[in-house]
Amino acid sequence: MNELRKSFHTELDHVKSELVRLAASVTESIPRATQILLDQDLEGAEYIILGDDEIDARTLDVEEECYQILALQAPVASDLRAIVGALRMSAEIERSADLVVNICKASRRIYGHELDPKLRGIIAKMGEQAQVLFGHAIDAYVEMDEAKAASIDDMDSYLDGLQKQFIQAIFESHAAGNVDLQVAVQLAVVARFYERIGDHAVNIGERVRFMVTGWVPEHDGAARHRARQAVDLTPVGGIPVVKSSVSLDTSVRPFTPPDERT
Repeated sequence: MNELRKSFHTELDHVKSELVRLAASVTESIPRATQILLDQDLEGAEYIILGDDEIDARTLDVEEECYQILALQAPVASDLRAIVGALRMSAEIERSADLVVNICKASRRIYGHELDPKLRGIIAKMGEQAQVLFGHAIDAYVEMDEAKAASIDDMDSYLDGLQKQFIQAIFESHAAGNVDLQVAVQLAVVARFYERIGDHAVNIGERVRFMVTGWVPEHDGAARHRARQAVDLTPVGGIPVVKSSVSLDTSVRPFTPPDERT
């Protein structure tokens, strides 16, 4: 039994170390992508875009290892939370890498268009804050620090504020004739990419809190759905009635192609 436990923890440590290395790669790529965007570095953009295949492959390897541990070791309690949390974290890391790639793709679309100093300054701040958030989330995972993980949500509000500030600056720059509409749209999307990286960092923090304490975040949307689906036993004419908010919508809607992954 001791040998089995030793084997389990060895495998779990390997999963953790692989996740940390993957996350470190993403953390390092954020400022690179920011500089690529500011410098309009096409070669650098291509390098990061092509490198995303490696991130995808390594993420799949981590997920496969987690599934093997679940199948062969049958962990319970905190050990089970560690594996489930690692599986969820791998998806957050991989999607963050995709967002970094999307920033590089956007830099190719706006190639040849100069950005005014105010826009460049806010882009630099967003990249810096996204890197800080992601690095903070991974530190919380390495240290299994529940308090540090819980603080990430508050830190994310600064990045959200930068995004709003950037959108306003885009409107002002477009109104002044400094950027055309196509570039303005691309820049707004870039701001969304940075904001989503921050959101993934928050999610990683939530996974860490789950691993350490078993805490599960509230899901307001799910709670509202369950409330709408609740059985209303108020008698109508003496007969209990079950009310459902589910409606059949037979209207035809036009197909909308999916945007880039976020």
